[in-house]
Amino acid sequence: MDDVLVIGGTRFIGRHTVTEFLDHDYDVTLFNRGSHANPFEGDDRVRHVQGDRTDDDALEAAREQIDPDVVIDCVAYHPRDVRVATDVFADAKAYVYVSSGSAYGQERVPKREAETPLSPCTDEQATDDSARTYGNRKAEGDRAVFAAAEDGVRALSVRPTVVYGPYDYTERFDYWLHRVDSYDRVAVPGDGLSLWQFAYVEDVASALRIVAERGEAGEAYNVGDRHAPTLGQWVELIADAMDRNARPVGVSGNELAAGMVAPEDFPLYRDQPHLLSTAKLQALGWESTPHEQALAATVAEHRESDRTGQAEGPDRESIEMVIGSR
Repeated sequence: MDDVLVIGGTRFIGRHTVTEFLDHDYDVTLFNRGSHANPFEGDDRVRHVQGDRTDDDALEAAREQIDPDVVIDCVAYHPRDVRVATDVFADAKAYVYVSSGSAYGQERVPKREAETPLSPCTDEQATDDSARTYGNRKAEGDRAVFAAAEDGVRALSVRPTVVYGPYDYTERFDYWLHRVDSYDRVAVPGDGLSLWQFAYVEDVASALRIVAERGEAGEAYNVGDRHAPTLGQWVELIADAMDRNARPVGVSGNELAAGMVAPEDFPLYRDQPHLLSTAKLQALGWESTPHEQALAATVAEHRESDRTGQAEGPDRESIEMVIGSR
């Protein structure tokens, strides 16, 4: 049985990653600041080491205490985080960095690991904390993984596209769940044809484990649902999962302007297709979960939560100005 250290591990991707490794008989340790509730509190299968991942001494102390075989880094948001971690855990069997599909620097359909260029990252962007540099920083983290692998570290990268599923604290997907559960007509920007591939969170977790076990050092692996519905089709899928008669109402940018709303105001809208090839990951034996199964779990947890996602998109009054007569 191997020891896995999950840096992060209590909120969304990390939470599901802990469960994935537990389900495959790993000994799991969380390393985080303890600033969020620990869903594994009281579970004697999960150890917790408290510390700040930006504190180099704390990371080294965790290594000495745990001596992990596998490290899953869920909260490396700056390139320096990755460079330090690949140094501290250089002797691990696998260090897996959670990167992002946002790391890609060109619009290609689909985006492929070895072909689509990554975003550049300046020194200023590397230390920035704003959303506008997120992709740049993730890309530079990937380059740090590749450099570590050249030095003999078994470092790997996993690039999920936008992630949905139970316990999603971003509430982006909750916006659409709440709309479908509350209204019969759901406005969808771009005539409903926005295409942004999503990734079910449990599939991201299984990808992290599979890449740790079977991946090749210095390689990146995309993660996303094998089928990528348009945003309008997602509304229909959610309606089926919720047993609701809600239907998507596609609206153009000009129509939305009448309600002082822009397409970009809606969560999970994209004006250009974002699709990742997952062939490389599938070659390792990974498969994505059917949407019906993924949405059943997502809907059940959403309905038990108090999340609505309404702060993430236009209010209903503005939407009624657009679709009220349709």
